[in-house]
Amino acid sequence: MTKEAIVLAGGMGTRLRTVVSDVPKPMAPVNGRPFLAYVLDDLCEQGIERVILAVGYKREVIIDTFGINYRGMELRYSIEEEALGTGGGIKQAFDLVAGERAYVLNGDTYFRVNLGEMDSFFDENQCDMALALKPMTNFDRYGTVKIDEESCRVLGFEEKQQRDAGLINGGVYLFGKSLWNGLNLGEKFSFEKEILEGLFASHALCGMVSDTYFIDIGIPSDYEQSQHDFAALRA
Repeated sequence: MTKEAIVLAGGMGTRLRTVVSDVPKPMAPVNGRPFLAYVLDDLCEQGIERVILAVGYKREVIIDTFGINYRGMELRYSIEEEALGTGGGIKQAFDLVAGERAYVLNGDTYFRVNLGEMDSFFDENQCDMALALKPMTNFDRYGTVKIDEESCRVLGFEEKQQRDAGLINGGVYLFGKSLWNGLNLGEKFSFEKEILEGLFASHALCGMVSDTYFIDIGIPSDYEQSQHDFAALRA
């Protein structure tokens, strides 16, 4: 079975405008390479064979840079002619998934989750969706996810506030096409509100804790941090 991933790469990077202004957020340069290249490198090294890039804003920059093949991985493009929201963008991209399930991740976040372990976790826990969760301390930028420690089932999502410790949603998911069955969502909707918060009570959404490297380049300070981190990671 071909291993497939959807990468959300349509963001404008509004909060990065002071440092990166002319490319989609995943294409922000990090040590002379697009941030998205590091994300694709990790997928390649973990055996992903086919990637669907969900693109919108200045998509030609991404398409011209990566083309239809990257390090042996087939690349396809799900083009949003208008903003569909995070949920609508993912749902449209799933139309290009050849198999029954795919990983979904953000093109502006690097979370080094072991995807093979996530696949096993998905099957062992009979998940409708697996979410990768990152333990974090002393933070206020992210909401948190509550899980049952025995079953790993998601119990709820809590809003952003200052916290000493907690599990954040790292933005890496694994689920199948069947998740969309019976859901009357329309074309434009929020993945966070309509799927995550809307389905955890009725579906088996399970959180897999992964205390591995994580960075989200959505704000200038973390974007600058990535320059230092990736110099060490990819030296």
